[in-house]
Amino acid sequence: MNQLNLFIELTRLKKPIGFMLLFWPCLWGLTIVYNFDSSLKNYFLHCLLFLTGSILMRSAGCIVNDIVDKNFDIRVERTKNRPIASKKISVRLGLLYVSILCGLAFLILLNFNYFTIIMALLSMPLAFTYPLMKRVTYWPQLFLGITFNYGLILAWISIDNDISLIPIIFYIGAIFWTLGYDTIYGFQDIKDDEIIGVKSTSIKFKNNPKKFLTFSYLIFFISLVLVGIQMNFKIFYYIFLTIPVIQLFKIQIKDLKISSTINCLNKFKSNNFLGLIIFINILIGKLI
Repeated sequence: MNQLNLFIELTRLKKPIGFMLLFWPCLWGLTIVYNFDSSLKNYFLHCLLFLTGSILMRSAGCIVNDIVDKNFDIRVERTKNRPIASKKISVRLGLLYVSILCGLAFLILLNFNYFTIIMALLSMPLAFTYPLMKRVTYWPQLFLGITFNYGLILAWISIDNDISLIPIIFYIGAIFWTLGYDTIYGFQDIKDDEIIGVKSTSIKFKNNPKKFLTFSYLIFFISLVLVGIQMNFKIFYYIFLTIPVIQLFKIQIKDLKISSTINCLNKFKSNNFLGLIIFINILIGKLI
């Protein structure tokens, strides 16, 4: 039982915000490409496959991150008690878990068309080298955005078996969404990160964070508008876009206090609600 609890802690399964932020772009991509005049069985099957894949890959990513960062984590207050940093779980066992999780994720992947499988496999090197980026650049959040939102492209391809301008626009916008929310998340560790030499956009823009966040979220919002135009969505879609606007620019930016760990964590977590709202927005655009 103790090993099970350690595994759950290692993979952050008690913190669903992680895999949900991975899953929302998948769901957006599925919903925007799917023909709802056809059977919904295939839609819900794809939703289940992508949700399972998100949980598996997020769990594997957490373990890889903890292995790579074990010497950093022990020096950061928020992460010093993580199972690998505190040596409750060995690196060897962690790698075994990663292998099992990736194997299960590959079995999920085999349910899709060949184009989706190839595109997914091409993303793996980036997914597992992301933890190294904080050592060499102040833009690790950009690489996280490229990785975390890739499911949007995969979801589109899994249904359409092709790529077009719409998912690319949406994908670029979603990258900036992640760039914003993970910068907010990074403010929790900024003091420790500066001491140990870890780089991040949180550190790079610490003197004027709201300007950077406004720029990032503005790009995301513009992508939502452009997607609506490309999809020929009706006025209801744009009316309901006011809710994400309030959430992004009022709740996350205007009310942000980077000196408060709790405030930053709450703003970060609110992106799970934002993911849901955008999903509902897409449904409104598709069905009304």
